[in-house]
Amino acid sequence: MSSSDSEPGGAADATPAAPSVGGLLRNVTQSLREAGSESPRLDAELLLGHVLGVGRATLLAESESPVGGDHRAAFEALVERRATGEPVAYIRGLKEFYGLALAVDGRALIPRPETEVLVELAVDRLGWLLTAAPRPAGSRPLLVWDVGTGSGAICVAVAVECRRRGYATDVRLRASDASADALALATENAVAHGVADVIQFAIADLTRLDDGEWAEPADLLAANLPYIPSDVVPTLPVAASFEPRQALDGGTDGLAVVRRLLAELPSAVAEGGVALIEIGAGQEQLLRDAVTALLPGWQLAIHGDMAGNPRVAELRPPGPR
Repeated sequence: MSSSDSEPGGAADATPAAPSVGGLLRNVTQSLREAGSESPRLDAELLLGHVLGVGRATLLAESESPVGGDHRAAFEALVERRATGEPVAYIRGLKEFYGLALAVDGRALIPRPETEVLVELAVDRLGWLLTAAPRPAGSRPLLVWDVGTGSGAICVAVAVECRRRGYATDVRLRASDASADALALATENAVAHGVADVIQFAIADLTRLDDGEWAEPADLLAANLPYIPSDVVPTLPVAASFEPRQALDGGTDGLAVVRRLLAELPSAVAEGGVALIEIGAGQEQLLRDAVTALLPGWQLAIHGDMAGNPRVAELRPPGPR
């Protein structure tokens, strides 16, 4: 052994250099790919950024920066959770939706980007309802009802956007869900974004509310209900198994819950109002058949998402506009 090997500070006592951001990401990306992740690099970046408290752009800009032991251990613990299939959104405790950071956990479905189409339509239709005809002074605010609110993604996003556009005082919102746990999460998100004062929360089975105070029909009803066919749910990516099954399972053809809501729309949507309901790819004709059977005289339009798939059904009751 050479003298340099035996003296303090020699090669034998050298501490291995901490791995760089880039090196750590490369290694973890490979391990997550082998574990079956559908987006291993993105998962790795989101989890490391979460541990370090920085965004993905910073990670890329500082790819040669070392990652210390404590941060590395915390990151590896999160990676182990992801490798079992747990969604990144649940691990981080948040999900970006319509430009907002929403708290998410196992109490409710993780908001999907496709649902942003519904929010865009809702805000657009509210603008139309507010400006299509002169509203007398003292008119009541328009009522928006988010049925099956889950994490509150839709109602919170609509409330924030209405505030941004300057007509928050012209709109009030109602958010309902059959799950008390989900409703609690929605309330937390509303409080976090400063819109809890314009949203009423209630436990409900779709639009059936016990308290007469909640019986008022909505000018705009929005709903993202479970629409995955029952036999498809077990084939979804493993991450979906961490989400509440009742928020995914839509019955034999996926539209069992949606049909129940359609049957309730005549009493839940005000004259001249509109309903916006999210559907899945391949369900357009099933939805059209259901509307024909359950809502004669109602107008129906189907809107696609960014991928061109049918995504939102827009329904208007017969009568004056």
